[in-house]
Amino acid sequence: MFLENTEGAATVAPEINMLPDYQHETVRHMLFGSLTAVRLTIQDLHKRRYAEPNDWSKPISTGRPNEVMAILTKRIAILP
Repeated sequence: MFLENTEGAATVAPEINMLPDYQHETVRHMLFGSLTAVRLTIQDLHKRRYAEPNDWSKPISTGRPNEVMAILTKRIAILP
């Protein structure tokens, strides 16, 4: 960005970093339940703008009757 000083000459404005420095951590969410319950929960979290449905793993059978799991790995920002 250029500013004009009182003599009419252009000077460069100093850059100001307005964004805070964030550290990042990875968290993992695991859902367990029926396929319907897991899908509804993923849809609900999407409506709340927390995670995109395609960010979750495909449902994986746990070996228990009528139970699957889905995993989401998400990077979150942490203020220092």
